[in-house]
Amino acid sequence: MYSTKRLIHLFINAIAASAGGGLTYVRNVLPRLAARENARATLLVSGALGSEVTASERITLLCEDYPAGSARRLWYEQFYLPDMVSRSKADVLVSTGNFALYRSPVPQILLSRNALYLSADFERDLHQRGDYRLWLDTKVKGILARWSVIAADCTVAPSSTFASELRQWTGKDVVCIHHGFDRELFFSDQSSLPADVQAKVAASSGSVRLLFVSHYNYYRNFETLIRALAILKKKLHPRTVRLILTCKLNSRENPGTYQADSANALVRDLQLSSEIVELGTIPYSSLHNLYRLCDFYVTPAYAETFAHPLVEAMASGLAVIASELPVHKEICGEAALYFPRFSPEMLAERVLEATQAPVQADAMREMGLLRSRDFSWDKHIDELLQLAVRLAGRRIESLA
Repeated sequence: MYSTKRLIHLFINAIAASAGGGLTYVRNVLPRLAARENARATLLVSGALGSEVTASERITLLCEDYPAGSARRLWYEQFYLPDMVSRSKADVLVSTGNFALYRSPVPQILLSRNALYLSADFERDLHQRGDYRLWLDTKVKGILARWSVIAADCTVAPSSTFASELRQWTGKDVVCIHHGFDRELFFSDQSSLPADVQAKVAASSGSVRLLFVSHYNYYRNFETLIRALAILKKKLHPRTVRLILTCKLNSRENPGTYQADSANALVRDLQLSSEIVELGTIPYSSLHNLYRLCDFYVTPAYAETFAHPLVEAMASGLAVIASELPVHKEICGEAALYFPRFSPEMLAERVLEATQAPVQADAMREMGLLRSRDFSWDKHIDELLQLAVRLAGRRIESLA
């Protein structure tokens, strides 16, 4: 039987964590693991992330430059990773990038957090846009992701909603461990927003400010939000409305292969250039300042597994207006108003409802502040370590 008195040693494969949720995960989990007396970790990262993290008494850092491209990365992991894990003498492998290691030498926990592989809406969207290259890429990765859930000893999803979807997709049991939120860190930097950003936001003074935190992609459903903005422009008149984006509707200024041309054209067709404030990427350390300058947080996304900005918005005291995805309801509860994900009319109606019922909006803000405190990275680490200890114990029993 595995002794809970000894250190549990995790090998964390985060070599694919270069942006988005993977990067957020590593940045939050690593310092908390380093502070635990009952755990140590060997962390595998790419050279780019290696400059951001440091080794410590309980953290061994491995920096590797791997071939570009998902297929090459997968081949690299399958070929080289088993030996790395064995040499580290880790008890459990934690694979953070949606794909599992085939024939892992130790029990493996797979962190699965990409809803696009299961999303019929995303597949339909790609067909409508004629983006068959991305459609094929998603199909191939979906096959690998499904196989990974089946191959791993245990799969962890960041929400109960996504865990249920993975169970239905694969027939395998999947555990929910909510992602966390570091309130102290999020609000710790007291520096102001960059001067150019402040100027753009200040120019919208007196308007109803709607905030959407995301780079441009298809599944965040920008076009529905843009169409709703046109409706709000008419219905709120003479009061003005501004949609504040932390991206630019320009394909060259967004990560990945998503093409923003259709959204840009829609803005021009609906004559909304003055109503949309394109800020571009905001440093995470000063993002809380932007939330607090806005009136409502809106998201029309049609695919999500957790959605960290919802928690950030609630913690910042914003009422939330979100598409009626089960995962949005799981995260926000009664702190949000919901609308059908492809209905700009109902999105606009919910914004109008919130602006015209300040008592209700204030109640949502209060509920959001309370709900945001339910998400903790320390709790996430507790549950992850408990799971790792159980898996390590089963392996020792099977070898006895």
